[in-house]
Amino acid sequence: MPHPLVTQLRFTRSEWLRGLEPVTDEEARRHLRPMNSISWMIGHLAWQEQLYWLTRAQGRTLLPEVERFGFGQPMSTPPLDEAWRAWRAITAAADPFLDTLTPERLLTHYQVDGKPHRESIGTQLQRVIYHYWFHLGEAQAVRQLLGHTDLPDFVGEISKAPYGPEASAGSAGHHG
Repeated sequence: MPHPLVTQLRFTRSEWLRGLEPVTDEEARRHLRPMNSISWMIGHLAWQEQLYWLTRAQGRTLLPEVERFGFGQPMSTPPLDEAWRAWRAITAAADPFLDTLTPERLLTHYQVDGKPHRESIGTQLQRVIYHYWFHLGEAQAVRQLLGHTDLPDFVGEISKAPYGPEASAGSAGHHG
């Protein structure tokens, strides 16, 4: 079974999908300054997952083109289907690695430029989860400005990622 933090990441991804499901390509490409376009946000999170779980963890880059969505890169508004294709491909490629994470491994650090990265793998996993929630809030604000009134009004099926004593003890199991 996956580590509880990996379960939380997968739940967060499902909420990301739920929160952006009804967005059209035209809406996703709107850039309402100073906020990012929704299609950019999708590409940006694909970039982060690729960086952490493929490039740093495994030394491979599945889709080099998503680097244009990296931190500090110029603003862009890619087509929605392009952003989702990249996100789906990268998250699917990342999942086998994520399934190997143990409490011990989460305390280790990737080597970046021959030195240990300042954040442990576990801290980076938390960073990705929080980053999704940050951009999900931003995306919901964009949706409101676009006139959407059918926004999710609360976190969804939390029973898919419940808290249990195992999570605090570092075990991968859960009771359901």
